[in-house]
Parts: sequence; structure tokens; C-alpha cells
Amino acid sequence: MFIIFAPSLRNFLYRLLMQGTNEFDLKALAWDNNPMHFDRSAAISKKMIKVLPLNKEMSALEFGAGTGILSFLLKDNVKEILMIDSSVEMINITSRKIEAARISNLKTMVFDLDKKLFSDKSFDLIFTQMVLHHVSDIQAMFEKFHSMLNPGGYLAIADLFKEDGSFHGEGFSGHNGFNPDEMKTILNRCGFQVISLEECFVIERKSSDDVTKKYPVFLLTARLNGHIIRTDQPCR
Repeated sequence: MFIIFAPSLRNFLYRLLMQGTNEFDLKALAWDNNPMHFDRSAAISKKMIKVLPLNKEMSALEFGAGTGILSFLLKDNVKEILMIDSSVEMINITSRKIEAARISNLKTMVFDLDKKLFSDKSFDLIFTQMVLHHVSDIQAMFEKFHSMLNPGGYLAIADLFKEDGSFHGEGFSGHNGFNPDEMKTILNRCGFQVISLEECFVIERKSSDDVTKKYPVFLLTARLNGHIIRTDQPCR
């Protein structure tokens, strides 16, 4: 039996074979087909516009941008957005979307911020959605954000509230969501003052026994207002 792939899928699979792939390279092609991904980004962007003083002078960075849905929704509220992601295929798709729409204030870069320090430029805003639970040491990441923000810069984090581990299931090595109060403590140590914290979306998933489980997502916003406080306390 022979399986014939469409040219676009053939090219996609060939690139995956030729490069070191990660989990999100494999998910990239179908990512925008899931309406929940747009609905979640729309809810997050709406809250961000409400609680942050976004303006056309602001330079922003989206960490773990994926296919760029959130940045596309925010592009008219800031001067420019650089979208970085460690997934080559996510960035390829995002770049094609930008080119097709002829958008001038969205840029992309393949960059693994979890492994490297970004020092090319600084930003007035850094935002991220559903990425931090994949980052093992969130305090180290917050320290990187500190170094990348201009004085008085803003940070917006959307991620899962603490959950029982069923969201990703067995074998997941990241965080099973977060306790926002613990995250606030770590942010304070890293020179941030929390501005707001509220639930912004609920992800619904059906389990193997056809039971719908709900996973609430929070949006936390903070502002850079001090120096990093060095501590030996472990990150969570």
C-alpha cells in the first residue's frame, strides 16, 4: 500500500527529517485549525488591552509565539512585535502569514530563550501564553525578562492554574500549572511588581471516558520596578 502526500505536507515532513525537531514542529502545520487556539488568544488579548497601557510607541516581544495568533491580535496596539520561538516550523508558518497579510510591524526569529540569553535589543513589553509551564526554571527565565525589558517595562503571562497533571498526562516533565501566589513571590524577587491577576479563559478537554474537564487559564501582568534579589531558594 502506498501513501501519497500533498506537496506541502511532503515538504513539511522532509524538513522535519532534515532538522532537529521538537514537539511543536510536529504540531505546527495543524495548529491554526484548532478554534480554541484563536479563542484563547482573543480572550488574552482582550484582557491585556484592558489592563496594560499599550500604545503605538511600545516595542514588544512574544516569547514562545507559536503561529503568532496573539501577536496578530495585538499588532495594532503597539509599535512593533518580535515573535520568537524555538520551533522552526512554527516560525516558518508565522512568517508566511505575515508575508501574506503584508504586515510591517511583526517580525519573527527562531530563538530558544530557555537555553540562550537574548541581547540584541530591549523591549517595553514581553508577553507569553501557555509557554512557562514548559520552562523548568521560571526564576531564571524571569531574570532574563528583567534583562530584556526597558526601565518600567511590562510583563504579561498567561498560563494554567495549578492542575492535577491530566492536562499533559504521563511523561510530561514541565509544571502542572502554577500557584499564582508562588509566582508572584518569584516575580518580586526578580524585580517585578504584580499589577493584576485574573482568570481569562477556560480550556475544556474530554478525557478517555468522555468526561469534560476544565482547565482555567490566568493572566498575570507585572511591571519592572527594581533589582533582582539574589536567593538560594529553589524555583517552583
